[in-house]
Amino acid sequence: MSGPSNDSTARERGPSEKRPRAVVLGVQLGDVSDGDFESSLMELERLGKTLGLLPVGRVTQKRAGLASASVVGEGKLKELADWTGGSGEIPSGAVRKKRRIDAPDEPAVEEGDELDEVDFDGEGDYAGAPPEVRATVVLVDHDLAPSQVGNLERATGAEVLDRSSVILRIFERHARTREARMQVEIARLTYLAPRLRESGGGDRQRGGIGGKGAGESAVELDRRRIRDRIAELRQELSNIEREAGVRRQRRVLQRTVALVGYTNAGKSSWMRLLTSGEVYVADELFATLDTTVRALVPEPRPRILVSDTVGFIKKLPHALVASFRSTLEEARDAGLLLHVVDASDPAFRAQLEVTRTVLAELAADEAPSMLLLNKVDRVSAEDQRALRDEFPDALMVSARDKDDLHRVHAAIVEFFEKDSVETELFVSYAKQSLIGPIREVARVIEERWDETGLHVRVKGPAVAIAKLQAQLES
Repeated sequence: MSGPSNDSTARERGPSEKRPRAVVLGVQLGDVSDGDFESSLMELERLGKTLGLLPVGRVTQKRAGLASASVVGEGKLKELADWTGGSGEIPSGAVRKKRRIDAPDEPAVEEGDELDEVDFDGEGDYAGAPPEVRATVVLVDHDLAPSQVGNLERATGAEVLDRSSVILRIFERHARTREARMQVEIARLTYLAPRLRESGGGDRQRGGIGGKGAGESAVELDRRRIRDRIAELRQELSNIEREAGVRRQRRVLQRTVALVGYTNAGKSSWMRLLTSGEVYVADELFATLDTTVRALVPEPRPRILVSDTVGFIKKLPHALVASFRSTLEEARDAGLLLHVVDASDPAFRAQLEVTRTVLAELAADEAPSMLLLNKVDRVSAEDQRALRDEFPDALMVSARDKDDLHRVHAAIVEFFEKDSVETELFVSYAKQSLIGPIREVARVIEERWDETGLHVRVKGPAVAIAKLQAQLES
């Protein structure tokens, strides 16, 4: 399968012409279905667009595994170079003897060797990219070794970005708060450190105060600087996380909802609708990296807090998951998880599984959850009926429908109300400082004062009421 992608053609005009053009390179391995492969390529194209690129074509190949030197075979490498104007060849001596990255127990691959391709029907003939749509960037739907990136760049004459580096660059661009920027920098440095290579002859320097260690090469010095910078960032971040932890602790007794889901599923749109707040919304991947917490509107009594979280994506770099762990703790501490899913995306089931897997890694999968099948206005009536049969407990909604907004609001309130208990509390004059917390976490039904203090009948979460009762009686 080759040639220009369906949604990006040479006919596009206007501002898109000024965007750097990109060609997507993908290898369909033996255990990947045609549907999953197509979905992954489309997602990479969307990531490229979010990064400001204009995908103009694809080069794909079915193989048993990635070629150790060039990812694809010689023929496909030349085809890729036709899109970029490169030579399609790796200079002699650039390929070093190494093992296949997906099969380390197999014999080493020598320079010039190719892995056997898997024959398949329907690949079609390749006509070559016209000169006016030359690509300057190659997006690869895999994580690559530094040598593979270098070899592809030599063969194509274009910048090569693997999947993780594309995601990291998007995170860098979208990080707005100081906390998010530090988290992204830690992830970027963690990704960069093992990929540093010697640029010169590998000369070693003498040691000295404030200088390089004895026998330390330039690349070793760079790695040490990266380690020091990561340690510095983590120290700064820990101070911010402590403050965030204190804020979360204050909300322990309150009713909280966390919006979770795949990137661009519509979480921020629902955050804005449910809270009547100004939340950044854009039709692009990873538009939101910072956690926002606002009250549900109209406000029930006691109020319910809603938090938006960073979206998930398959093959999310582990460094990013680790760096954003503190941000995602909003989901772990929530009383209800609202899973937002783009029901119009054919791959939404796999996306839902990715979300659940990441939440499990964060020990946040035990909280009660509610499934929102979003964007059903883009789903046919027949498919909607099938979705109702498959997900009978889900809410099928569209952010454009006001009635659906009322349904979601009511469902959230009802969820917390069903676990509420009604009881009478006595607040002595010596405990009047607890009146505020009582009003925050419970709905006051009736109250009366006498010479001993305040007698108040409330309805609220059983756990919060029990903790307040213990504080009043201590």
